[in-house]
Amino acid sequence: MLTGANARLLVEYGSEEQIRTWGVPQIEGRFFGTMCLSEPQAGSSLADIQTQAKQEGRDEYGQRFRIKGNKMWISGGDHEMGENIVHLVLAKAADANGEQQPGINGISLFIVPKILPDGMRNDLAVAGLNHKMGYRGTVNCLLNFGENDGAIGWLVGQPGQGLQIMFQMMNEARIMVGLGAAALACRGYNQSLDYARERPQGRQVAGVKDPSSPQVPIIEHADVKRMLMTQKALAEGAMALVLYSAKLADEVRTASDGSERQNADALLKLLTPITKSWPSEFGLVANDYAIQIHGGYGYTREYDVEQIYRDNRLNSIHEGTFGIQGLDFLGRKILADDGVAFGLLDAEICRTIARARNWFQLSKYADVLEEHLTDGRSSITELKAKKGDPNVLDNAGLALSAFGHLVVAWLWLDQALCAHKLEDSRSTLRDSKLAACRYFFECELPKVTLQFRLLRNMNDAASSVPLNLFCN
Repeated sequence: MLTGANARLLVEYGSEEQIRTWGVPQIEGRFFGTMCLSEPQAGSSLADIQTQAKQEGRDEYGQRFRIKGNKMWISGGDHEMGENIVHLVLAKAADANGEQQPGINGISLFIVPKILPDGMRNDLAVAGLNHKMGYRGTVNCLLNFGENDGAIGWLVGQPGQGLQIMFQMMNEARIMVGLGAAALACRGYNQSLDYARERPQGRQVAGVKDPSSPQVPIIEHADVKRMLMTQKALAEGAMALVLYSAKLADEVRTASDGSERQNADALLKLLTPITKSWPSEFGLVANDYAIQIHGGYGYTREYDVEQIYRDNRLNSIHEGTFGIQGLDFLGRKILADDGVAFGLLDAEICRTIARARNWFQLSKYADVLEEHLTDGRSSITELKAKKGDPNVLDNAGLALSAFGHLVVAWLWLDQALCAHKLEDSRSTLRDSKLAACRYFFECELPKVTLQFRLLRNMNDAASSVPLNLFCN
């Protein structure tokens, strides 16, 4: 994930020599890449990073700097799987006047390779390993840059553009985090489905129990069916969301019409925080049910679902926590926007609703989706009228969850439309999709009614609590 995104960033913003030296070897699989943003004292608050870059000249690779500082939570920060590791490092450098700009304006982006082009080891070192709950197949490091004279790095793009440039890699990584979360949710569903089919336990509740009769597979029990359907609806809904976002990412680059590319870009930016966060948050819910279906065995390391849960727990944290993504979605993508992006999404949802009304079996879901879409529209309108209020973003996480459910419901209706047209030879797939669509609309989507109400009312049940009341 990080190597591909690192290489694409260099292809987009690097010089020809930087692309040849550090981009192409990553594409060939010989080099690996990282992104070095966070620091021990500044996790997601990148304006507070302290890593410094001091210019010392220019060579064939561009403006050369000496980098000194510490970077935390660096996945793949050091290993011996490739010939080199290309670190993309955010650091603060003085401007042309020799002055340090405050906040994000002074942040630039640098290529800091583990091995320099002359074959010498750069001045960077692993200062510690982070012992993680999950994702143990990838090392995660605290890196020290410049324990001696300073790590050598080369500027990418222009001074002060570091965060702007890095957002390409960050946004790509966010979609990939959503993909990882959706994949883990799907894997957990498949594991628990297989187990539920094979594990005999108990007998049917209805009727007279005969202890001499054979036990039934647990998939026949209503509560297990409920947990399986929740997993299926969440996992396959999350995967549909990620695939739709990937389609938009392709259209940004490949659509033949300029307005189509512009619209795809607007939709992708609107949906990126949802694509990262919704699969991460609700994929974990699905993985929790996978453990529950396995019972005591699911809590042991003998079955994969224990590891799947631990691995997926990271995805709502890294590349921007659920709360941060909520602030981005509500603050930047909704309230600070002129409504173009949401208008495009609204139009797409309405087109699906219109198509669904042509099918009797799906028309009721079209009506339900339109009702919740109207609720979402009114919530946006009321919040925009209050956007001068300092507390308007207090329930940003609710907005992310509610609109995430709304978008996934739309994608489930779209899947149901596709499934409805399948021939009888594929009836199992068709009926499975229709059943999952029904479950999502009847058991998951109604949750947004309360969320939209709390959002519109700017509920302060949490935000108004005085700090001294958070006591043991």
